[in-house]
Amino acid sequence: MTLLDAHGYAAARQEVLQADASKHYTRLSGGPRPALLMRTPSAEYLDAFLRVARHLEALGVPAPGVIGVEPATNTALVQDLGEASMATVLDRGAEPAPLYFDAARSLVTLHASPPPEGLPAWDAPAMIRATQATFCDWWWPAIFGAPCPDETRHGLAAALAAMLAPFPGQGFVHRDYFPANLIPTPRGMAVIDFQDAARGHPAYDVVSLVEDARRDVDPALREAVVSAYLAQRPELEAEGFRAAMAVHAAQRHLRVAALWVRLDRRDGKPNYLRHGPRCWALLARALEHPAALPLARFLDAHVPPARRGNPA
Repeated sequence: MTLLDAHGYAAARQEVLQADASKHYTRLSGGPRPALLMRTPSAEYLDAFLRVARHLEALGVPAPGVIGVEPATNTALVQDLGEASMATVLDRGAEPAPLYFDAARSLVTLHASPPPEGLPAWDAPAMIRATQATFCDWWWPAIFGAPCPDETRHGLAAALAAMLAPFPGQGFVHRDYFPANLIPTPRGMAVIDFQDAARGHPAYDVVSLVEDARRDVDPALREAVVSAYLAQRPELEAEGFRAAMAVHAAQRHLRVAALWVRLDRRDGKPNYLRHGPRCWALLARALEHPAALPLARFLDAHVPPARRGNPA
């Protein structure tokens, strides 16, 4: 008996949705309830998805419920929460503030609870490797026309290590907590694409939400959302958390600004480059904070301000 047969979807209509880099979705209609058939690339990927899905369910955070699993094919049958992500709703002209405050409330629940066992670390070494893989391997050659020197690569690692060292974290982080991965529901803001969740500092997710690499967020709204998040987590020291936000913003924006170049040069997706100016502007803002001084000094020594942008 197949997974679809076992759960009453044998006769359901199937609509193949656009796949991303790692998984394929088929929308099923006409079954017991709206559902998606999710084909994942590996057992490890599926295990990670299921681990976090169980965690979210236990916390009461809305997320696609798991209807059934077929481990032999790395496939899961999951609840379909619909197509209207927070990003889609914003693009249709919805008032941003209620959506961002709902997203912050879900984030508080995620961060205030211990993470599930088995999550990988999103710590300084992991963030250094991820930044080198975009900035050194793709952005640098595209800008300077030559491989990134070993001295520069090591200097970047040292700067990031010094900047991140005062802000370790062992809590749950989604790692891509932004409107395209959130879905408004009557039960609150639902979370999707959580299979890459890790253990890290909560400031990383707050930055992902209010300093979105893909859309502008009004500065007044950004400040209001951060203040609301901190008000719901009185155990956090506000000044230290804002310093952690600046540090994690600097790392994230540098990595993602360079990621757009990789998507263009390696994957043939030049449309992502339109987000480059926003990321470089957000990086410049983050570098103004004293906590980000090690990375600011590295960039001042190696990348003239006129070069901080997309390749020509």
